[in-house]
Amino acid sequence: MTSQDANRQNLLLNLLPAAVYERLAPHLEEVALPLGEVIYESSDILSHAYFPTTNIVSLLYVLENGASAEIAVVGNDGMLGVALFMGGETMPNRAVVQSAGHSYRLRKHLLLKEFDRSGGRRTGALNNLLLRYSQALITQMAQTAVCNRHHSVDQQLCRWLLLSLDRLSSNELAMTQELIANMLGVRREGVTEAAIKLQKAGLIHYCRGRITVLDRPGLEARVCECYRVVKMEFDRLLPPPHPDTGGDRAHSDSFHVTDIFLATQGYLIK
Repeated sequence: MTSQDANRQNLLLNLLPAAVYERLAPHLEEVALPLGEVIYESSDILSHAYFPTTNIVSLLYVLENGASAEIAVVGNDGMLGVALFMGGETMPNRAVVQSAGHSYRLRKHLLLKEFDRSGGRRTGALNNLLLRYSQALITQMAQTAVCNRHHSVDQQLCRWLLLSLDRLSSNELAMTQELIANMLGVRREGVTEAAIKLQKAGLIHYCRGRITVLDRPGLEARVCECYRVVKMEFDRLLPPPHPDTGGDRAHSDSFHVTDIFLATQGYLIK
């Protein structure tokens, strides 16, 4: 696989028009990210944007007492570092590698240079794409907050597993129950009970820190609506490119952020 084929495994890079991609591609640096590596701590100054291809990054909010909870996951569907083009220079939360693999990273000034080519207008190809991704990411964060407050631990675990599977090429995850508990912000005993339920139902197999999903349709039938809400919003805002065209052809430059907001409220007339 060539480096171009590899970095095109990231949806955002794959959706870029050819001209934009060709300007950025020479500057994309491949990095290997091991499980548990902290890429950024909260308040760290951002130096790079990361575009995962085979790894998953968990965004965690950490309290003063050390307790934490996951607010979103970033995989081959997105990027780490949206604060760079939203006017901030620091990371608002901890970013830690949830699943080991590779990412491509781009230096901050190169991303902003491309972002500014259109004068910062939302109609620029990269600008429009990243703003749509930000909308999808905000939806994931909001839905995660609701899920953590109102749904059972086994429903949360189903959501977490499905979101992870969507960003991996395998049905197996290397993850201890303690780490999952930290992600969900619940007691380890709660995760153990939830995992036992799912295993008895024949949906997963858990052994020595590895979770294998045996019945994905069964997980989808058991999960709360939060997973579907997040997935539908990502699919709506970031549909895969048509194989005959490549690049971001699904949304024209006339599809603005205002349209996105109205669409989410049900007001956009097709």
